[in-house]
Amino acid sequence: MTKSKGGNGNYKDELRHLQIRLVTLQRHLIEHDLQILVLFEGRDAAGKDGTIKRITEHLSPRETRVVALGKPSDRDKSSWYFQRYVAQLPSRQEMVLFNRSWYNRAGVERVMGFCTDQEYREFMDSVVPFETMLVRSGIQIIKYYLDIDKQEQKKRMKARKVDPLKQWKVSPVDEVAISQWDEYSQARNEMFAKSHSELVPWYVVQADDKKVARLNVIRHLLNVVECPERDQRGDLADPDIVFPYDGAHLLSGKIAP
Repeated sequence: MTKSKGGNGNYKDELRHLQIRLVTLQRHLIEHDLQILVLFEGRDAAGKDGTIKRITEHLSPRETRVVALGKPSDRDKSSWYFQRYVAQLPSRQEMVLFNRSWYNRAGVERVMGFCTDQEYREFMDSVVPFETMLVRSGIQIIKYYLDIDKQEQKKRMKARKVDPLKQWKVSPVDEVAISQWDEYSQARNEMFAKSHSELVPWYVVQADDKKVARLNVIRHLLNVVECPERDQRGDLADPDIVFPYDGAHLLSGKIAP
């Protein structure tokens, strides 16, 4: 075990311990025919890819899927907005992790002008009823927003440009992420206010330290999945690292301004 819930004492050992627990959890999910959907949103360079990779690294690929949809096609644009996401929902005995999700409309599309005001308002009005319908059909939805401060984003964006193994992460949208920091903050705050619900809450992850964030997301996931036989003997996530959204956090600075 690590010296702290952050995991800086012995990251690799703690990660292995948690990944073993994830394998055990997956066996229970299969045995109980559960459907788990995990959504990852957050700032560009917040660490979504790395967190998802550590969760899925040793899970069965037959019952685990990562969904990272690209730019919508012309057919997608002329269809019901949620349609292409519905096609990716988990079946029984399956866990699906979305690396960005339908909340693209509340973030990138809103800030970059890729959707109209009417399309944005329609999304905001329908997302909670849509998620409620999914939950009532038997799908458990867990929503994480990885939060980093502006300086950390600048540091990571710069590293992407010079690291040959991360060149694929560089995109035109990244180029304006920092210059439009305030616009993204406003879009994020509106998204939280209108889509955080008791049934499907948002969990904010303080992700300035990637390793600490990864370990605590896994701890949280292990404890929040509704499984009759889940292992509840492990440590809980650090409440200063993973916590439910609350508007007060925007004023206190717990969520990056």
